[in-house]
Amino acid sequence: MTAAQLRARDDPAIEAIDVRVYVVPTDAPEADGTASWDSTTMVLVRVLSDGVVGTGWTYGAAQCADIVKDTLCRVVLHRSALDTSERFDDMVVRVRNEGRQGAIGYAISAVDSALWDLKARLLRLPLFRLMGGVRDEVPVYGSGGFTSYSDEQQSRQLGGWVHGQDIPRVKIKIGEDWGRDVEHDLDRIHKARVTIGDEAELFVDANGAYSRKEAVRVARRAAEDRLSWFEEPVTSDDLEGLREVRDAIDADVAAGEYGFDLPYFRRMCEAESVDCLQVDATRCGGYTEFQRAAAAAASFSLEVSAHCAPNLHAHVAATTPNLRHVEWFHDHARIERLFFEGALDPSGGAVHPDPALAGNGLVLRERDVAEYRIA
Repeated sequence: MTAAQLRARDDPAIEAIDVRVYVVPTDAPEADGTASWDSTTMVLVRVLSDGVVGTGWTYGAAQCADIVKDTLCRVVLHRSALDTSERFDDMVVRVRNEGRQGAIGYAISAVDSALWDLKARLLRLPLFRLMGGVRDEVPVYGSGGFTSYSDEQQSRQLGGWVHGQDIPRVKIKIGEDWGRDVEHDLDRIHKARVTIGDEAELFVDANGAYSRKEAVRVARRAAEDRLSWFEEPVTSDDLEGLREVRDAIDADVAAGEYGFDLPYFRRMCEAESVDCLQVDATRCGGYTEFQRAAAAAASFSLEVSAHCAPNLHAHVAATTPNLRHVEWFHDHARIERLFFEGALDPSGGAVHPDPALAGNGLVLRERDVAEYRIA
């Protein structure tokens, strides 16, 4: 009998996996430079062992649930609930021929984060303590400012974050209509600066809507509004273009939210395409790959920023030495506050994972969200 088999005999086993799909309407029409939407799909995974439940989720297509049930369950069920890295490797090997990109990557991410939460709860530890915490508070930035918002909606949202909750950094979407309305973009940037005042940082996100030269022109024309962060000024597939923009403007260039594996993040770092690497645990492979991606970025002396899903990222962010901040994305923060008891409060510009609560500290409000469940 191998050492792994001997260990597994005494380990709690993964007894069941429950997968649910929820669709939650937005509270107002939302759009960025390249897409628009009126609802958000959450695929929620719960893993059970020894009467304890671990929870993870992703914001992806409903088909992610089928991947979990039909493919990933085969290599996770009845295995040790403590060997999270081995479970991750098992899932990656299992989908070799199908490929890890897209919905499969999202599904792996949801299961991996659920397994980490389960392990922490079994050991009666807060998740950030299990992973090895390096900070008590996690900086956040308010993220929204959709291109579909009126001036009044944008002002109310940004003012609420900066003046109401003392969040000292906020982001708006620009690049409206694939970058075809630059004058409106510049007007919204200026109005955002007026709303938040001189002290707060102003970020913008073009979602890859601009060409290289257009992105540089926008940044230079907005210089008086002191942008400190320009996210995806061009498509993140254009590493050379990101680097050209980065070299030409003062604001930090960020990208990386579409990374599904370590080679993706390594290529972005090697190409010197970003000043800060974005990583999304709901896409890249859960907490396991998030920590590896952060380490890869650190080897290039880069910081990382957690993309969206703020309550899912809070604990892993607290374990990341080279963390810059977590995106407090309006849509996801609203959903997570609706779905979970224990959702964190970003007031003051940072969140503080509770050291007295096991796992991620969240409890699903099953009855309250039942109306949104579609599968």
